[in-house]
Amino acid sequence: MHPTIATSVLAIIGYFTITNIIPQASPFFIHRGLFGKDMSKRGKPIIPESIGIIPAITYLFIMFLSIPFFFIKSSTGGKFNNLISLNNSTDTWLSSLPSYLSSMLSLESMILLGLIDDLFDIRWRHKFFLPAIASIPLIIIYYLEFNKTSILIPNFISNYLQLNSNSIDLGIFYYIYMFSISIFCPNSINILAGINGIEVGQTIIIAILLILNDLYYILGHHLLSGNSLLLQSAYEIHIFSLSLLIPFISISIALFNFNKYPSKVFVGDTWCYFSGMVFAVLGISGHYAKTLMLFFIPQIINFIYSSPQLFGLIPCPRHRLPKFNEIDGLMYNSFTEYFNNEIDDINNEKKKPILKSYLKPILSLLSKLKLIKLEYNEKGDIIKSSNLTLINLVIIWFGPHNEGELCSLIMKLQFFVGFTMLVLRHSIAPIIFGFDNSWSMLNRFYI
Repeated sequence: MHPTIATSVLAIIGYFTITNIIPQASPFFIHRGLFGKDMSKRGKPIIPESIGIIPAITYLFIMFLSIPFFFIKSSTGGKFNNLISLNNSTDTWLSSLPSYLSSMLSLESMILLGLIDDLFDIRWRHKFFLPAIASIPLIIIYYLEFNKTSILIPNFISNYLQLNSNSIDLGIFYYIYMFSISIFCPNSINILAGINGIEVGQTIIIAILLILNDLYYILGHHLLSGNSLLLQSAYEIHIFSLSLLIPFISISIALFNFNKYPSKVFVGDTWCYFSGMVFAVLGISGHYAKTLMLFFIPQIINFIYSSPQLFGLIPCPRHRLPKFNEIDGLMYNSFTEYFNNEIDDINNEKKKPILKSYLKPILSLLSKLKLIKLEYNEKGDIIKSSNLTLINLVIIWFGPHNEGELCSLIMKLQFFVGFTMLVLRHSIAPIIFGFDNSWSMLNRFYI
């Protein structure tokens, strides 16, 4: 049986398994103290938390059950027996097994770290680099089996610098780049959070875009030529990627049905770290890390936009989720409040953070550019600034929305940006680089 068919069947089973387990398991999570209050609902109902552990473990079971369809030779000797042959030998179909198992080990490690975070609420600065530890097995296998550290450069740069090669060897910096991807993907999913459905919704959109990218190469392989070894390597790697994505999107949709507005469950950090690591694993093992980052542009923007608060340049409250208005049921901007000498001294309130003088003109400029919302006192001093998250930025641009509508708007934005990048990736990039390097995959570098 072809791996994509096998994983599709298992994905359907996984979908119904999760759909049945979550309602039954939710009361036990609450009983064990794994719950939170939905601050964006009237009455602040209690919601079971860390439910993301259920689809994450289900995904691992699916991938373990898929191993025979990937790596055990059939009596008919199908051509898929040497999936992702790492040294281009038709007799070395087992050579891809270490990469597969190291991917699963990285995912297991990330699930464990995510669950520990849910249970013990690890501080952000302590958990930021944990995904890099989880990715060590995968990157070690990459070093042992591939050890390709070159990247392509555009033709005009190569010609301008009069280079004899169209690639540059980054050496150890390439591995630093891969570690950075493994850190960024889980944390970026975790940072773009705070409203019902957004943690799972963004992962569904990214998975859909990756599937479209896989189908481009898989269908192109059939349309162009099935005999070329270069086309075959791209075909096999994207079949592998597709086989991992089909179960992932299945479990994600099952979870989204419970997490979308109005949410019946919270996914917890476990899901954010697990789903982000799935994408990191695909980008590293599938050799399309740069393409992967094109689909993370909203997350990259959110990270850059949030950086002043994340790194302490601007005071950062513990929770930056939008503020829910119980009167109209809409989500409004949340704010960081600054010390106001007149009001805070009169009321003897605990002192709020003082806005540093050098930040005032910067915040004023950002306000004029509609990148931040400010509130002033009667003297014209800044007393509030909207929290720096993509969700708050969308509210500034498009106004207050119902929580479900706000999530839908961000998901549409994610798809629009990602699909635009996908089109540019397969139209402009081949012109800039002279060819589409992903067709040759592991044999992509030429001198």
